Amino acid sequence: MRIGLLTEGGYPYVSGEAGLWCDRLVRGLEQHEFDVYALSRTEREEAEGWVPLPPQVGRVRTAPLWETADDGTVHGRRARRRFAECYGELATALCTTAPGDPAGSSETLAEEQSALEADRFANALYGLAELARDEGGLPAALRSETAVRALERACRAPGAHRSAREARVPDLLTVAARLERALRPLSLDWYEDDDLGSVDLCHATSGGTAALPGLLARHFCDVPLLVTEYGVRLRAHYLTEPDASPAIRSLLASFHGRLAAETYRRAAVITPGNTHARRWQERCGADRAKLRTVHPGMDAAPFAEAGESPECADPRTLVWVGRVEPAKDLVSLLHAFAEIRRAEPAARLRIVGSPFGPEGAAYLAHCKGLAAQLFPDEADGPHAVGRNPVSFEETGGPELPSRADAYASGALVVLSSVVEGFPSGLVEAMFCSRATVSTDVGAVVEAIGGTGLVVPPRNPRALAEACVALLRDPERRERLGAAARARALELFTVEQNITAFHGIYLEILSRTPVRRVVLDDTGVPLPFAVPAEAHVPGRWSDPTARIAARGGPSPSLGSGTVRSGPGWATDGPVRAAAPVSATEGAAR
Repeated sequence: MRIGLLTEGGYPYVSGEAGLWCDRLVRGLEQHEFDVYALSRTEREEAEGWVPLPPQVGRVRTAPLWETADDGTVHGRRARRRFAECYGELATALCTTAPGDPAGSSETLAEEQSALEADRFANALYGLAELARDEGGLPAALRSETAVRALERACRAPGAHRSAREARVPDLLTVAARLERALRPLSLDWYEDDDLGSVDLCHATSGGTAALPGLLARHFCDVPLLVTEYGVRLRAHYLTEPDASPAIRSLLASFHGRLAAETYRRAAVITPGNTHARRWQERCGADRAKLRTVHPGMDAAPFAEAGESPECADPRTLVWVGRVEPAKDLVSLLHAFAEIRRAEPAARLRIVGSPFGPEGAAYLAHCKGLAAQLFPDEADGPHAVGRNPVSFEETGGPELPSRADAYASGALVVLSSVVEGFPSGLVEAMFCSRATVSTDVGAVVEAIGGTGLVVPPRNPRALAEACVALLRDPERRERLGAAARARALELFTVEQNITAFHGIYLEILSRTPVRRVVLDDTGVPLPFAVPAEAHVPGRWSDPTARIAARGGPSPSLGSGTVRSGPGWATDGPVRAAAPVSATEGAAR
């Protein structure tokens, strides 16, 4: 089958998030064909280029979200009127709250009101998409004074929630700019019969803006949509930009929430990466019948040597491995280690990781200063050089060439985070047969099951007591480590991830009517040319037959034609089997 893989700030870019997972998925499902539709977030992302692409990637199309889009489109009076109506409805849906009865409103009434607002948002969104398709794009209109005034009217209208009513002109300008960026996929030409209209399935690798092309492909071409979320975009929005004004945060949260609800409503299947993400999706309106939990697939091979020889670890060393940032709460870990040292004076702590951004660098400097205060350098004798029991290190050096070496250096792995999605670092420790002590955040409990100890976050004393208990009981550490490795190999390998998605692809296609038209050499449709087994892996049909787009043939376009797009979404030929630069790819 042919899969349209939708990404935002991810695959195929070298520095894209979740790019490794997508690469493993595409390479593991070599019996299928993939067309990649990628939205880039930064200029640096495009400048760093793409990862080498396997032969089954037939086309890559990209569009930037980071630069101001201006295609020079001038709209007539009728188009401007349609835009004002649709954008006004969209803004009203973002500002309106369900009417509340002081004495207790009816639950049925609240559900009906919520459904009406969801329909209003969806109708406005697809109305804008149809206008963009008719007029060739909407980037200028989405940044126009008309858009800002529509937002202002919606915020001042009766029934608008309190935060929206408090929005000032700078807030409205900021919100309009953010909405223009989020709605930029509306202006793309990806939804024609020879693009997303010709794929069998759209697979969005995240929610939010990445899923918007999938929604439009479903709306215009009736292509089924699969949505995978290992980190819920709506949750990420709530955790970012805490310094923004309440009006900006409220309006953008309303937009992302309604977009998430519409995505979940239209998706054929939704695959959260863990129960934590699944709860968020259900809270946003996802139907439980559509949910299939698919844990992330990780490569266990680099950790096999450490996992098969756990006895080589230093029994007195604790290890923390990860990205240094405030959410990891290394301060609590250092205070917990102070109590551990009082109980076990020979204990050592190795903090292995590099800082993330300027905030991470400042946090690392603060943690090093705190460690120097809590643990003055100690010497074994009067003529020995003092050494601090806490070390800050990075992988890639002679002592710790890899993350596997970091885990192998200690008998106990610690996680002290206050915010966490899926704890991939813990899974790596489990591959290495290491016992773990973790804080109860995110999907930690789901990942480790009963193979490690879990304590409340921001509780140094509880963290210290759990660590001391395992340091003093090597047999228990060994049992927990063995159980952890067995659990990780069963649930979190690349093989189980690929197998799960292969089954989901077939499940969705089995419930989707075949709407492709096969043409003969003269361009005449061939009846009964797509048999039922066409969706079974393998080459069953005539390789010389040309497949027209969904919904019927396109006489004006040849089978290998690539349509031109907006000026800010370019395309050109690319050889999928070799590394390529960050430019637009096209069909083979």
